[in-house]
Amino acid sequence: MWFTRSGTVSRATAVLSGGVFVRYFSQKRAVNVRKINPKVPHQEAYSIARDLYDVIRTHGPLTVGNTWTHAQEAGVSGLQSKTHMKIMLKWMRGRKMLKLLCNHVGSNKKFLHSTLPEEPQKEPPVSSTTELNLQTVKRPVKLKGRKKSK
Repeated sequence: MWFTRSGTVSRATAVLSGGVFVRYFSQKRAVNVRKINPKVPHQEAYSIARDLYDVIRTHGPLTVGNTWTHAQEAGVSGLQSKTHMKIMLKWMRGRKMLKLLCNHVGSNKKFLHSTLPEEPQKEPPVSSTTELNLQTVKRPVKLKGRKKSK
C-alpha cells in the first residue's frame, strides 16, 4: 500500500491524498491546439496568419479586442469575423507562432497574445584585416607582495 504506516493509514494522509486525487481527476484536459481547423484553405490561412503576426509584432502584446481593431485598421484580408480571428489566433498558437500571456490585475485576468522571441540573427563574419587592427597588446600582470619563483 502507498500510504500505510505499519498497516494503517493515518487520517491526515488519507484526507490529503483524497483531496489531491479528486482535484487531479476533476480537471479538464487541455485543448489540442494543433488540431484546430482554420476554416479556410491552408494557403489562405498562412497569409492571414502572416498578417496577424505582423499586427501583433508591431503593436506589442494585444488582447483579442485590440487585435481585432488593429487588424481592421491594417486591412487584414480573409478574416470573416471576430470569431474567425479567434480561431486563427488559436491555430497560430498551435503552430508555435504566438504565445498567450495572462496578466493578473487585481481579481481580474487579462489575456494577451504576443509573438515568440525571434532567434538572434548572426552577423556575417568581419574580415580578418579589421580584426587584426582592433586587437590590443595586453600588459603583463604584476603580482603584488609575491616574489617570482625561479
